[in-house]
Amino acid sequence: MAIRLPLVVANWKLNGDSQLLTEMVNNIQQLDADNVEAVLCPPFVYLNEDTQDVKKGAQTIAIQDSGAFTGEISGRMLRDVGCQYVIVGHSERRSLFNETNEIVAKKVLSTLAAGLIPIICIGETDEQRENGETTAVITEQVKAVLDVLPNYSDSIVFAYEPVWAIGTGKTATGDQAEEIHAMIRKTLAGYSQELADLTRILYGGSVKAENSEELFSKENIDGGLIGGASLDVEAFRNICKNAVA
Repeated sequence: MAIRLPLVVANWKLNGDSQLLTEMVNNIQQLDADNVEAVLCPPFVYLNEDTQDVKKGAQTIAIQDSGAFTGEISGRMLRDVGCQYVIVGHSERRSLFNETNEIVAKKVLSTLAAGLIPIICIGETDEQRENGETTAVITEQVKAVLDVLPNYSDSIVFAYEPVWAIGTGKTATGDQAEEIHAMIRKTLAGYSQELADLTRILYGGSVKAENSEELFSKENIDGGLIGGASLDVEAFRNICKNAVA
């Protein structure tokens, strides 16, 4: 079985400031990078700040590389300020900004073209879950991306974030999350066994220090995409510790 380095990503959304970024960097740079990879994704305006050896990522990316697209940020620009990762297709981007599977796939290609690693968010709504559509929805989201990739050697990350568990206080149990992660990995294996073995699949959905240890203990869960808890320095550090390989 392939060894996948655990990855914990802080998605600050529309929150945070320079002081919090400095405090977070000072706390998590002491983590052993050989055992866990931590990534900070603050709002765009803070991406140019020095995060020392702590990796950083953007919360979204433009499809276009340049042009008359007011307010957009390209992959080239993100790479220029030291980003290594980009969150693509977060459920809030899908629901609030109408990002379809097709748009998400194009953004993944833009991310890879810039030499960055996409963290591709997938997940079902509460209504879809209640209607028994979880497998169909997630499989479609995964395939929409994989079907446009020129090859499967590019480094990509998937993040399963059940929409019904984001910011609601609800969370999937370790076993529930593992079941979906195993299904996602099986879908990847349908394209390439190497892709399935090497691709990290994160869990996101009200992850806290208290439940992260159980979630991260599962075979197919390779870390987390952390929302609210990533704004608490100590909580995020403890989550990273619980993900240590």
